Amino acid sequence: MLPSRRSRILGRAAATLALALLAGGVTGPGPARAGDQAGGPVDERAGSDRAAESDRAAAVVTPGDFTGFGFDQCLAPTQKSMNTWLKSSPFLAVGIYTSGTSRACRVQPNLDPTWIGKQLAKGWRLLPITLGPQASCQPRFPRYSDDVKINPAPGADKSYAVALAQGLSEASTSVADAQALGIPAGSTLWYDLEGFDLANRDCRESALRFLGGWTMRLHEQGYVSGVYSSAGSGIKMLDDARVERPGLIVLPDRIWIARWDGVADTSTSYLREDGWRPGGRMKQYLGGHDETWGGVTINIDSNYLDLGRGSLAAPETHCGGVRVDFRKYPKVKASSTGRRMTALRCLLAEQGYRVSRRAAAERRSLPPQMRSWQKAHGFTVSSAWKRKHWVALLSDGTRPVQKIGSTGEGVFRVQRAVNAAGMSRIPVTGVYDTATQAAVRDWQQRAGLPVTGVVAANSWKRLQAGQR
Repeated sequence: MLPSRRSRILGRAAATLALALLAGGVTGPGPARAGDQAGGPVDERAGSDRAAESDRAAAVVTPGDFTGFGFDQCLAPTQKSMNTWLKSSPFLAVGIYTSGTSRACRVQPNLDPTWIGKQLAKGWRLLPITLGPQASCQPRFPRYSDDVKINPAPGADKSYAVALAQGLSEASTSVADAQALGIPAGSTLWYDLEGFDLANRDCRESALRFLGGWTMRLHEQGYVSGVYSSAGSGIKMLDDARVERPGLIVLPDRIWIARWDGVADTSTSYLREDGWRPGGRMKQYLGGHDETWGGVTINIDSNYLDLGRGSLAAPETHCGGVRVDFRKYPKVKASSTGRRMTALRCLLAEQGYRVSRRAAAERRSLPPQMRSWQKAHGFTVSSAWKRKHWVALLSDGTRPVQKIGSTGEGVFRVQRAVNAAGMSRIPVTGVYDTATQAAVRDWQQRAGLPVTGVVAANSWKRLQAGQR
């Protein structure tokens, strides 16, 4: 069980600290930049690879730069469920309750540093959530006898200093809990402020100061601040403060909008369009419901994320600048010349099958290195390099799970391979977007595979066998 938040009422010393901070102006350092998480989720490995996987997870800032789908659920799912959903669901981000004495799931049987490390290593983007003191006018809280709410007292100077101090304290506890789980600085920690009566002045103003303190302390500790709340209360409150009272509090770096309109985007009429853009929004667009993927059912909320710079991939370079990305890959004969033959020679050379330009140009049949590749990869030796050979060559390599939001080398291979299969003519960007998903779904349908839009082990196996 995670260490619990100190639940005793904050004393005079905390209030004095808050007043001193207010007297100096409510300012704070900018958030630590959320770094990239290179590539997509990796497939399961055994033996010594597990140690490397653990090392990789230790350095992963989460969620980093990401555009895609996520889910949240009170109890962290079992590892088996996470593995199944990684391979079959559209989700690549997961919200987990890591801190706060007001959360319903205080006991988390699956949540420990090992669980965190495994998800990060496999490519999941984690969204650590704190559910601590709630707005004083929120009717469903406190949940427990040792649970406290945000103190609504304005104080003689109407600075709501006690609420600010509570926010500072809660952030310190959240950081300690995150660090104990192995979630590194630079990651985003989210505060869950449930919906409340926005018209209640002291309730609203104390909640606002609480969130300001939360963000201030996270910045001091090197974490990025996120706030989850309903579009019509907490999020509207923050946006109004941003526009109408700039400088009143330190605003969160990112917002998580609860608006169950069924639309997978980051917009709502409660929020001005310029707020927290670009890269500072996610939206919970569906509330609690059951979803089943790979035979595993979980009750979830559904989310769409657009955070940081969004999903992006560093460009690839092959053979000193040879072009290997095309919208189509036609048959290449021994006598063929041009960019496709140059690309073929390059890609084969990267796998150790080197064919000189002269050898490729002078032979009446494919050079022996090309025929050797065909034989080594289970093909009947052919006098031409056909589309099935292109599909297999372009997809050859490791088999990481790829889905919406994935980036990097694995996505490049998927995009080239489905182009070679003739299913599409999508741009080769290294980012798994909706166009890539649609092309993969079309290919899976033709290949007789479950149409998931996710490239997992079975899809990789068929691609690497040249399935068109």
